[in-house]
Amino acid sequence: MAVDVEGLFSDLVRLEIQLWSAVDAKLRDSHDLPLSWFEPLRVIQETNQCRLSDIVDALGITVGGASKLVDRMQSAGLCGRSPDPADGRSSLIALTPAGVRLLGRARVTFRRELEDLLLGSADEASLEELSATVQRLRDQFSGPVHRSG
Repeated sequence: MAVDVEGLFSDLVRLEIQLWSAVDAKLRDSHDLPLSWFEPLRVIQETNQCRLSDIVDALGITVGGASKLVDRMQSAGLCGRSPDPADGRSSLIALTPAGVRLLGRARVTFRRELEDLLLGSADEASLEELSATVQRLRDQFSGPVHRSG
């Protein structure tokens, strides 16, 4: 039996969209926080001396996109920038106390929503196997860019 890679691709993309939409709706409803802000806020919190490039690398987004996100989150009082003492050309990004509080509450909601969505449909062993498979597939893209032909 051959794997339908086109169908698998479609299913993975649709699943990502469905998960994103459901979690985004829950975070917006519960915390007035879009998932597109939650993700970089997590990176900022988890990265010692976070720079814009850390957000870009962690989320696979453009420098311009990351910069706009940080600008918006800063305007909302969730994070701030300070000069990087080691590199005068860049800034360090840190959560404000309000950002820490919001992210702490949102993390609980995020985890509960994912558990409801994922564990409600699959057992833990299946999800662990899926997680390992997805990680192996993602590892292919951590090196040089793959091009065909």
